[in-house]
Amino acid sequence: MNFSLISLEIAVVILALGVLLGDLWTPAQHKRKLGYAAAAGLLLIFIFSIFARKELFPSGGTEILADYAFGKMFVVDGLATFFKQFFILAALFVIIMAAEFADRIKTGIAEFYSLILMALAGMLFASSANDFVLVFVALELITITFYILNSFQRNRISSLEAGIKYLILGAVSTAFFVFGLAFVFGISGTTNFSELHSLLSTNPVLGTQPLFLAGLFFIFVGLAFKLAAFPMQVWAPDVYQGSPAPATAFLAVGSKAAGIVLLLRVLFIAVPQVALEWTNLLIGIAAITILYGNLCAIPQRNLKRLMGYSSIANAGYLLLGFAALTRTGSSAVLYYLAGYLFTVIAAFTVIVLVTRQQDSDDITVLAGLGRRSPFLAAALTLAMVSLAGIPPLAGFFGKFLLLKAVVEQGASNTAYYVLVGVAIAGVVMSLYYYFGVIRAIYWSRDPNDLSPIAISIPTRLSLGVCMAGMLYLGVNPEPAIQLTKAAVKVLNIGI
Repeated sequence: MNFSLISLEIAVVILALGVLLGDLWTPAQHKRKLGYAAAAGLLLIFIFSIFARKELFPSGGTEILADYAFGKMFVVDGLATFFKQFFILAALFVIIMAAEFADRIKTGIAEFYSLILMALAGMLFASSANDFVLVFVALELITITFYILNSFQRNRISSLEAGIKYLILGAVSTAFFVFGLAFVFGISGTTNFSELHSLLSTNPVLGTQPLFLAGLFFIFVGLAFKLAAFPMQVWAPDVYQGSPAPATAFLAVGSKAAGIVLLLRVLFIAVPQVALEWTNLLIGIAAITILYGNLCAIPQRNLKRLMGYSSIANAGYLLLGFAALTRTGSSAVLYYLAGYLFTVIAAFTVIVLVTRQQDSDDITVLAGLGRRSPFLAAALTLAMVSLAGIPPLAGFFGKFLLLKAVVEQGASNTAYYVLVGVAIAGVVMSLYYYFGVIRAIYWSRDPNDLSPIAISIPTRLSLGVCMAGMLYLGVNPEPAIQLTKAAVKVLNIGI
């Protein structure tokens, strides 16, 4: 029974090993096709996960069911199911992107695909973690694979530099996490989320112990690294700029979402009593993260570095939902992540295609894109408009839901109104650099290259799905909202 609950994780690991074995018999000129085979495998796994969800929620998502395994360290519930499907879909898009990037990786493209799948396995385990021990194992599986992915282009100094920076700061975040875990376990005697919640319910004094609170804060700092949120945000621009674009895209979407689901489980399942006392702390961290990301993004000329600062700003917007301390806010976080997935994947896919023939990520490479490939120009334009929060795209409605959740709490704490003001100011600032990308696409002077850009069928389909996703979530958000509301019913906080 235990192993049936980790069927998705097992399937992904088997697929990763299958790609490695397939590499032994695949001629060099056909190794890119291993990526398409891996993407097809992930599509089958994604379809299987949909049927698995129907078994978990036979009443269409209105009934709360949860299955535990391995001594209640592992749980499959609505929140886990949502994020498992999210991670699989993200990895599918990234694998297709990596296939387009294959000619820029001199050797080992099959290993690159396999490492993406192993990182996915870590994310799947993270989504079901109900114990700090499993959280640590899942985080290490994710982080170690990204150490390699970020530095995979060994012939480029910038890629090696990105890997080293991620390694050093990742080790620091792990140290914070383990140090905090030692405090929490030393005071409470347990690492299980359910047991920790019960202990705090029966013994509220435990939640006021200075060492216990310090341990939780250190754990928060360790998880903030995954989000690229203050105070662990400084790595993002350099690592985004130097890493291979598919690895950067998976960092921006998958790693950030892994941090989100773990933070939701720690704050709102394990220690919701403490989270309620951290209102001002969460408000302050969200505000600083938004301002830092947006202000630093304004002067950027490198596309991937700009996306790095954008990622920091978006981590701040996601923290709005945490600061609200309600299920409504958490539901808005999940909705925002869904739109963010399609937006970021579309942006990085276009960056991969446009920079394929050039060793530069400067914004000037977009000059003439509107004439070279109207389809790619439209995809990147939609992505920038959605990130900026302009209707009717997913980014607008996601920001609206997050701000609405915060405003609803304003009566209880006027600091929420300050946070709303900061968030709106961040949106206004972001218009400058997002629309700067659009200006480069359509209104650059004297483009050097007007040759058409070849787009493979899988990549065209991937971009088409992302564009449709951005539009659908913005125009018809209700089905996605219902799905996210069902997913957050397991959280022990608010309404």
